Amino acid sequence: MAGAGEICIIEAGEAEKEKMMKIAAVQWEIQLGQVAKNYAAADRWVAKAAQDGADIVVLPELWNTAFFPADVAALADKEGIQTRKFLQQAARQYGVYIVGGSVATVRERRLYNTLYVVDRQGQWITQYDKVHLFTRGREDRIFSAGRRPCVWDLDGFRAGAVICYDLRFDEWLRTLTLSGCEILFVPAAWPAARGVHWDLLTRACAVMQQCVVVAVNGCGQSGDISLYGHSAIIDPWGKVLAQGGDEAAVVMAEADIAQVAAVRKKMPVLADRRPEVYVRG
Repeated sequence: MAGAGEICIIEAGEAEKEKMMKIAAVQWEIQLGQVAKNYAAADRWVAKAAQDGADIVVLPELWNTAFFPADVAALADKEGIQTRKFLQQAARQYGVYIVGGSVATVRERRLYNTLYVVDRQGQWITQYDKVHLFTRGREDRIFSAGRRPCVWDLDGFRAGAVICYDLRFDEWLRTLTLSGCEILFVPAAWPAARGVHWDLLTRACAVMQQCVVVAVNGCGQSGDISLYGHSAIIDPWGKVLAQGGDEAAVVMAEADIAQVAAVRKKMPVLADRRPEVYVRG
């Protein structure tokens, strides 16, 4: 298995430049509890993705600590200061827009699984705290849940983000779609044992929400858990534009975000909804 220093590129085919957004989904084997090493690895991967022409670089879930060491609270980024500074500096240095996966953060004595977004000038854009915590993995005993959706403007389009387990909650995904989301970023630490679910849910999300999906997973070992990898970039028709394997890689594709409007016009699912008859609660 490739380590953080062994970089390969998986790239989709060429397409019309003026309609395209070149996206890099970066997956690598995050070291459990090794915060300094993980920041250094993230810098190398962002640099590599930028070198290969990425417009947007996307990182996986909990890349500062991995998912998650027993002492995660002690290792968490206080107020997100270190992560925001790192992402802002990397964005300016490499000239890329960064959807910063997620990191363990502490705010007001609470631990959160937090995603940060910065633009190419290193300006902070938005952040998101994971809403659905994985009770089977005892995430809910360690982290506090977020309460707000995350949708923002990205180069004239509407972008949104969820984190890992959020992907299983269609009501939450539809909330973002109804807020105008056209490209959805999904950083994750998804285990190999449920890899078939990852492949199915990421494509189903693209089809049902009629959006571009950028699903970015960790790979290798995270403690005693084997992560699945297989990061993917999927168009709103459900076509996989690029997908990684189980090794460290930059998964790259050019996605036509304008295709979202065409697909929604061709298959008017949102217009045909009947929320007045749906079960609430």
